[in-house]
Amino acid sequence: MMCGFGRFGSATLAAAALLMLAPVAAAQPKCSSTTCGVVQNVQQVAKKGNASGVGLVGGAVLGGVLGHQIGSGRGNTAATIIGAGAGAYAGNEVEKNVKKTYSWNVAIRMDNGATRYLSFSNPPQVHPGERVRLIDGGRRLALVSG
Repeated sequence: MMCGFGRFGSATLAAAALLMLAPVAAAQPKCSSTTCGVVQNVQQVAKKGNASGVGLVGGAVLGGVLGHQIGSGRGNTAATIIGAGAGAYAGNEVEKNVKKTYSWNVAIRMDNGATRYLSFSNPPQVHPGERVRLIDGGRRLALVSG
């Protein structure tokens, strides 16, 4: 009686399945001294955003209103001016912090002895001490085994 594999035996099908799962040697290019190295450092860097002026104006108005509540006469005028100035500065800084962006700088000691510094807008999935290969001129990194 023949099992459901037709003229192919189960051993032949198992061997074919293993061949399909085997990694292709050409899929992973070999390392050269300028494409592979060891991660030395990964550092997150914060950059304040650009202010549009909305925080500055809003802070000045709010600071002026609060400053106007203090004193009377010339003291009231001075407090209003100081409050507006302080509020403008604070509002501008708050706006910059709200628009803050992050990048990640990676230092890699290449096999040729040079150090490459790369910057990424998303956290890279590499850690110091790991061996990596640069892909697309350093736009991406791949872990290298061994």
